[in-house]
Amino acid sequence: MSLNHIRPWRNIERRKSRQIMVGNVPVGGDAPITVQTMTNTLTTDVKGTIAQIQAATDAGADIVRVSVPDEASSRALREIVPEVSVPIVADIHFHYKRGIEAAEAGAACLRINPGNIGDETRVKEVIKAARDNNCSIRIGVNAGSLEKHLLDKYAEPCPAAMVESGLDHIKILQDNDFHEFKISCKASDVFMAAAAYQQLAEATDAPIHLGITEAGGLMSGTVKSAIGMGNLLWAGIGDTIRVSLSADPVEEVKMGFEILKSLGLRHRGVNIISCPSCARQGFDVIRTVETLEKRLEHIKTPMSLSIIGCVVNGPGEALMTDVGFTGGGAGSGMVYLAGAQSHKLSNDQMVEHIVEQVERRAAEIDAVK
Repeated sequence: MSLNHIRPWRNIERRKSRQIMVGNVPVGGDAPITVQTMTNTLTTDVKGTIAQIQAATDAGADIVRVSVPDEASSRALREIVPEVSVPIVADIHFHYKRGIEAAEAGAACLRINPGNIGDETRVKEVIKAARDNNCSIRIGVNAGSLEKHLLDKYAEPCPAAMVESGLDHIKILQDNDFHEFKISCKASDVFMAAAAYQQLAEATDAPIHLGITEAGGLMSGTVKSAIGMGNLLWAGIGDTIRVSLSADPVEEVKMGFEILKSLGLRHRGVNIISCPSCARQGFDVIRTVETLEKRLEHIKTPMSLSIIGCVVNGPGEALMTDVGFTGGGAGSGMVYLAGAQSHKLSNDQMVEHIVEQVERRAAEIDAVK
């Protein structure tokens, strides 16, 4: 249950954007902020790509992007799309014909890069293919691949150059009466990306795809993404996100949901509230939380679980969670259910019992929906 109505400081007023469809998934407007990832298999490896898309879908991905660098990948897309349940975005660079082929192959959206897609004549052909095949478009501006004339004008990649690139391509789409588009302005520099997105949000009502591109590995990339995207999401900017990591795409999905959950913008699965542990802990908090994170991955129902090592903050945290366990003494602790003290439990029974209680509570919540 959201507590925003009684805690006004937690309210985030989202920027008003128009809504488009990516396949059967709405993006923008009052639709939930969607979480995306991208496959890193060879697209021509149809079986491997399908398996990776399905793994990302199981983790909660709403949309998955697939690279289409050559004609063989376009052909593979025809086999991939019917076998997956999420909309597929075709990632197009350099070869505009790949965009046409991808639209015909069933892609729900085409990601085109203004810095390398070619002149307006080529873009018009991609627009026609998108329209003919009920396909949306993402204008994907990237600081690392800006058009030469903008680099000449601004001397280096900067927010103004990125926004100008994006707005120029928005005009091309709109001049051709095409409005099913979203836009991104990504950079690996957090400050540059945030500034570009802030300017972009003021200049257009198009849905915005957020991301800090080439952010790095699992830990460093997540930190950069959380700072950059978190700042923007807090300001109400962003309709769909991707956490770009040098890691398994499933990790990108997980981190995306964690960022959204931390801001109360999207809820999926168990939100574990746990202490860092100290000499007061009545059980091994770190090991217990690691185990519970793995054991509870299958829970999709939004709910909260507190795992606190001692009675300093444990009872208070447990009052605000669906299920809680607070460490005590003599090898046992207290179980809390629905914010109320319920019963004592020995530490050696803790994990199995908590998993059982969480599953039971999730079933109760689902039954009410």
